[in-house]
Amino acid sequence: MDQPSILIISDDAELSRAVTGRWQSERTVPAFTLMSSDVALGFDPDTFQLAIAGGLRPQALSVVLEAMDAAGKRVLFVSEDMRELQTVRDRWPGIAIVRQQENWLDTLLLVAGEILHRVRAESDARHFEQSNIVLERQALLGRYMLEMRHTLNNTLTSVLGNSELLLLEPGSLSAGARSQIETIRNMSLRMHEILQRFSSLEKELTVVDRQAEKESGAKSHAVAATV
Repeated sequence: MDQPSILIISDDAELSRAVTGRWQSERTVPAFTLMSSDVALGFDPDTFQLAIAGGLRPQALSVVLEAMDAAGKRVLFVSEDMRELQTVRDRWPGIAIVRQQENWLDTLLLVAGEILHRVRAESDARHFEQSNIVLERQALLGRYMLEMRHTLNNTLTSVLGNSELLLLEPGSLSAGARSQIETIRNMSLRMHEILQRFSSLEKELTVVDRQAEKESGAKSHAVAATV
């Protein structure tokens, strides 16, 4: 999320202009999408990280906020009406609120910045969690392959040995059968090479782990010596 995306839902064009205009003086300017309450229900929840709602027609307030809440989107509600703010606070406690009073635009940017920071952190956490799941699955598969390599190697040795014995008997096989057995032998050799590579990788990783442990121990001793 290099550039945050913000959806502004308002029936008050001046409010939208004030918010977007104030943001122009900041170092990081979000990508804005402006919608009125009439078309806001057609929003795509994947296209923005934060919705700023304010200046809505009374009959549209509940519809818009319910839709945002159902979509699980972060919402920042702006109003100068205390009764309206209290209604929003009571019905949708998860919605952040900014009252339109002196310096409200500065307050809005501070609150919006904190929300976007949390959204980014949550997105990163989900990404790392998914990456960790993939790595765990790959590690499980790798461990299984390492554990089974001896069994597979023994099986291949048997297949390879029997195919070699058959090929040592001249005239006992037809040309077609001999060609098929040669293919079995060659593929067995190829699989054997792959299994040998697994063993080599295991040894290389063991060396790397031991080296990392030594370096970590050396650093710990160095830190302890300076204390």
